[in-house]
Amino acid sequence: MKITTIGIDLAKTVFQIHGVDEHGKVILRKRLNRSEMAVFFAKLSPCLIGMEACGSAHHWARKLSQFGHVVKLMAPQFVKPYVKTNKNDMADAEAICEAVARPNMRYVAVKNIEQQGVLSIHRARAGFVKSRTALANQIRGLLAEFGIVIPQGIRSIMKKMPSILEDEENGLPGVMRNLMRGLTEHLKGLDTLVAELEIQIQRWHRESDASRKLESIPGIGPITASAIVATIGNAREFNNGRQLAAWLGLVPRQHSSGGKPTLLGISKRGDAYLRTLLIHGARSVIRVAETRMDGDNWLRKLLARRNRNVASVALANKNARIIWALLVREQSFQPGYVTTGNWAVTSSD
Repeated sequence: MKITTIGIDLAKTVFQIHGVDEHGKVILRKRLNRSEMAVFFAKLSPCLIGMEACGSAHHWARKLSQFGHVVKLMAPQFVKPYVKTNKNDMADAEAICEAVARPNMRYVAVKNIEQQGVLSIHRARAGFVKSRTALANQIRGLLAEFGIVIPQGIRSIMKKMPSILEDEENGLPGVMRNLMRGLTEHLKGLDTLVAELEIQIQRWHRESDASRKLESIPGIGPITASAIVATIGNAREFNNGRQLAAWLGLVPRQHSSGGKPTLLGISKRGDAYLRTLLIHGARSVIRVAETRMDGDNWLRKLLARRNRNVASVALANKNARIIWALLVREQSFQPGYVTTGNWAVTSSD
């Protein structure tokens, strides 16, 4: 019997395989070591392979696709309902095999090497920014115990620290001065690493036509534009702009029943990093719009009836839809552009 569908439960060294034929009959249950994966699937006839979108999933998707297989990645939360009774590797592989064959399943686009390279820079930068913020807060908190208060902002620490370390009358003991000197040097090192990674992001952004087009949207800069292009890849994976906004978690979460719609706060599904960048960019646009009378009429009307946080999410949602339209139509941003109807991508496009 020919295997038509396979579910793979990924791991670091041991992989669980579950295969079925065209009638859904189980004909393969197997555990493979990492070194055996490529050899096994190279000899196997082309089939549909499902995997959860987790660590190393994109690597294996690219690898197995080279052997002629059709590889689909799925979010783990979409696979979980298909797990029967207790959770183990065999049950997970069976659930993945079942889920990937569903006609209405939502899939995660497989990222190429270039996309993953750029996103790795973004992830490293985000980690350094988080560490830099934590270290700056630690320095500020430790000095506050000695009655020394530094204004908010990392630049304030860089500016104030030399004079604090040289002031012999501020009551800091020698061991504290040595500690602050070391922490400040570490803070400068993190700041340098962030700047270097931003230069690399800027370089990739300048070489990408799609990323440069997105930069023209108010509230979207090189970092946000490059992260969006690298993450989304082919925007035609989404049928319309609302699907992209929903994937980013920028639409209301529903708890409806009995025909009575109930909308809650934003769902926060999807990529939290992209959602954060879009909302922060929207906040910067709102901050400028509040000081100008000739700004976006839609935004000014929104601010008149909603608070800043709601307006920020609404503007981020709007920008997400604009991003989808620009990527799909391969057009540049035009302020004040008005659509002439609902424009969506279908499978026949």
